[in-house]
Amino acid sequence: MSTQSSPFRVLAIHAHPDDVEILCAGTLALLKDRGCHISIITMTAGDKGSAELGPEEISNVRLNEAANSAELLGAEYHCLKFFDLCIDNDDAARKRVTEGLRITRPDLVLTAPPVDYMTDHEMTSKLVRDACFAASVPNYSTEQWDPAPPISRIPYLYYVDPIEGVDWFGNSVPRDFVVDISSTMEKKIEMLACHESQRDWLRQQHGMDEYLDSCRRWSAKRGEEIGAAYGEGFRQHVGHPYPHDNKLLELLNS
Repeated sequence: MSTQSSPFRVLAIHAHPDDVEILCAGTLALLKDRGCHISIITMTAGDKGSAELGPEEISNVRLNEAANSAELLGAEYHCLKFFDLCIDNDDAARKRVTEGLRITRPDLVLTAPPVDYMTDHEMTSKLVRDACFAASVPNYSTEQWDPAPPISRIPYLYYVDPIEGVDWFGNSVPRDFVVDISSTMEKKIEMLACHESQRDWLRQQHGMDEYLDSCRRWSAKRGEEIGAAYGEGFRQHVGHPYPHDNKLLELLNS
């Protein structure tokens, strides 16, 4: 367990309710066990994720599901209230995401990969990358009615896997390392199971009725790469001027 007087703060921020659960909830559970404070942010409330309910109705359902999932982990949950398929990389969006980081004040951020199967994921990745930089800039105003103060430094930044670990052309996307989540896989599945409405949506929209099983299969595939039952892959952003030492692995190995 951590011996810090103030817990190390970890933020997982992705596009939609359930993205975090599918791609990094096992790692978040490990970090929680090591004394880290965990925050989860979704960019949208999943307003277009239903064939029966209207945008406001399904948003309310999915926000409750996301909050219930975060509660299982003992994490705080926020939604930035973008709309599905409408996330764009502009300054208004950057200000909103920057405010999200200033509110949660992370030391380390996990977010969507730069290349993925849909625009919401890719725009999230770009906005979070820039917000990690902007959140520590005192003169960058988020223009909120009650803005949080700037954070003290640029946080560590990591990208989770794209869905199925591939780019637009089906080619495997590189990962820097895989975290063994065998001990927290059931917590990950328990969190994902909170998103019952998404299972129904995928069954109708994509012909999938294996929401939890597909998550297990992908986690098992990543786990095989390191000789573990289950794993989650990550890639660290080490461009200038982001931190270069691998704090995520350091925390997990402590």
